[in-house]
Amino acid sequence: MTACIAEAEPLRYTPAGLPALSLRLEHESRQNEAGHPREVKAAMKAIAFGAMAERLARQNIGSLWTFEGFLANPRNGKTAVLHIQDIQQN
Repeated sequence: MTACIAEAEPLRYTPAGLPALSLRLEHESRQNEAGHPREVKAAMKAIAFGAMAERLARQNIGSLWTFEGFLANPRNGKTAVLHIQDIQQN
């Protein structure tokens, strides 16, 4: 998914000492649906751990990236969160 970093919380550490970073990503694109163009906008919570968290913590708010990872529901919520596993700057 291509998105910009809209918000980033301060880098924190898990009880095991693993760096963790919570983010909010914003995506905008133009897609075809049923043969018609559609403007798509979406915001999503995301999280990164380890070296990926440290790398993302150094990036500017508003910078555009392609994110790869998986979706999972947190233990205390119903909204899926993107667990970032790889990034490439656009």
